[in-house]
Amino acid sequence: MNLKQLEYFVRVAELGSFSRAALVLDVAQPALSRQIRLLETDLRCALLQRTGRGVVLTEAGKHLVERATAILHLVQQARADLEEGREEPAGRVVIGLPPSLGRILTLSLVAGFRASLAKARLVIVEGLSTHLLEWIATGRVDLALVHNPESQASIDIQPILDEPLCLIGPARHRQRRGGRAAARLELPVPFAELPQYPLVIPDHTQAIRRRVEAQAVLSGVTLRIDWEVSGIPAILDMVRAGYGYAVLSRGAVHASGAPQAFSVRPIEQPMLISKLCLASSAHKPTTPLLRHATRMLRELAQAAVRQPHSHISSR
Repeated sequence: MNLKQLEYFVRVAELGSFSRAALVLDVAQPALSRQIRLLETDLRCALLQRTGRGVVLTEAGKHLVERATAILHLVQQARADLEEGREEPAGRVVIGLPPSLGRILTLSLVAGFRASLAKARLVIVEGLSTHLLEWIATGRVDLALVHNPESQASIDIQPILDEPLCLIGPARHRQRRGGRAAARLELPVPFAELPQYPLVIPDHTQAIRRRVEAQAVLSGVTLRIDWEVSGIPAILDMVRAGYGYAVLSRGAVHASGAPQAFSVRPIEQPMLISKLCLASSAHKPTTPLLRHATRMLRELAQAAVRQPHSHISSR
């Protein structure tokens, strides 16, 4: 047995499919199958059983996958420890950002790389969270910020921040409270009152849409959805123009560049939470460059999202 065979076996076991594992590993499926057969021959037992929907582990396979995962982790850690002491991290890293954060993080990321990772090449792409997760799984993106991701065996998810969802309206509906009214939160709105507001909301592929509609079912209310728009900037443009209200986080309003144009009312009873997470491939080794980029992206994202909180009063 060798490390390549163990890596191939673990990927097939995690993804439950030779074809999906071949895509992630970037190898031909016949070559992948041949390596697994050689491993089974060497160990003199079957590790995987084919089914109509893919493959499942045999009892022997279940025992091996735990040990193989631990072995591969130790190898990756050993490489990372040796690389840590070398010169400044170099290479290429592709970072994915949702549109709501791309506008306020891109310049900070570029400045951070120029200052501390000058030998590295940074590539930034924007996309919806569902697309960013797909790009990570296929190797197009190395690291991304995503909202409310669903658990996937091929994706490593690290929650970094919880953001309450709010009812976002145009500023003219705001209860002004002095010169800095644009920076204040309005009085909370109970979830049961949301049907009173015409909503501009993303389509069903978006996590926020699914979260809001699931709570509507639990609360026994029917939402009034007037418009379905996937892009956050476009949703805010429609809210600003008076076409309806949005259910978004304060961070999304801050990222618009014109928070004074909107009213922000926290949703309560119950409070709805949007989770901002760091996502990366669970299969790729963690290089010094990726660790530096992860640390930088985490710090910049937390600072950017929390920036409005320092001057927003709760009531």
